[in-house]
Amino acid sequence: MIKESISRKIFRFFNGLFMISMMIICLYPMLYVLFASFSNANLFMEHQGLLLKPLGFNLASYKMVFKDPMIIKGYGNTIFIVVVGTLCNILMTAFCAYFLSRKNVMFKIPIMIFITFTMFFSGGLIPFYLTVRKVGLYNNHWALILPGVINTYNMIIMRTGFQGIPDSMEESAKIDGAGHLTILFRIIIPLAKPVMAVMVLYYAVGHWNGWFNAMIFLQDRRKFPLQLILREILIQNDTSQMTGGVGLVDQEAIGETIKHAVIVVATLPILLIYPFLQKYFVQGIMIGAIKG
Repeated sequence: MIKESISRKIFRFFNGLFMISMMIICLYPMLYVLFASFSNANLFMEHQGLLLKPLGFNLASYKMVFKDPMIIKGYGNTIFIVVVGTLCNILMTAFCAYFLSRKNVMFKIPIMIFITFTMFFSGGLIPFYLTVRKVGLYNNHWALILPGVINTYNMIIMRTGFQGIPDSMEESAKIDGAGHLTILFRIIIPLAKPVMAVMVLYYAVGHWNGWFNAMIFLQDRRKFPLQLILREILIQNDTSQMTGGVGLVDQEAIGETIKHAVIVVATLPILLIYPFLQKYFVQGIMIGAIKG
């Protein structure tokens, strides 16, 4: 074994120290929100400085959060949008990527140029709003799904992944009588699991965190996704529906812990999904970086 030099040991020590410091800086805000959500409201209002543990462990904030019917309704709306929207995204993106990844496709380059053009130029918010309203999607969850059913950047990554699959497998399937749908769903997609996992994560996180289009296109409050409800609570400081039976002094105190509890409730599901896709994530995203 080659003996490690002193300068190398010093570098590794400070490099490790720097990475640990960065990890703490990135992790602490999440821990602060988590500790605050489990804290006693009055103790939390009196506390100043760093928060290293829950102050008087208390679940009152979470109980009040789940008493609010809009939180539950928002959860249901968001789950519908995420599940249905991601399925539509993956299906349509796969169709488009498969078509553009095949050889000898007529007008493939002009079509790709037109698609790529949409990444850099758009008609703007007002034409987008008017188009959605004219086609009858206004105040409908489909307004949050159909207009963005294909993301150009994601499609390019998926197309690049499909291009990396050997042509011999497709040719063998055609000899056995397989059509394009059979080749796509039984050969291409199973062999492109890393890319598909990255696309699922990208689209699902986008739908889960989406609130701007919902704010524009949804008028009925019962159709609001969770993130729009969260926006009302955090920006408009509206926790009245959850603290209706509490005194004015206590209402202000528990309102602060409720805000942190809502953040945890809205963030936790997507954090729990990520570890199951993480093993595919690096491999899948590198595909789009290595090949053009």
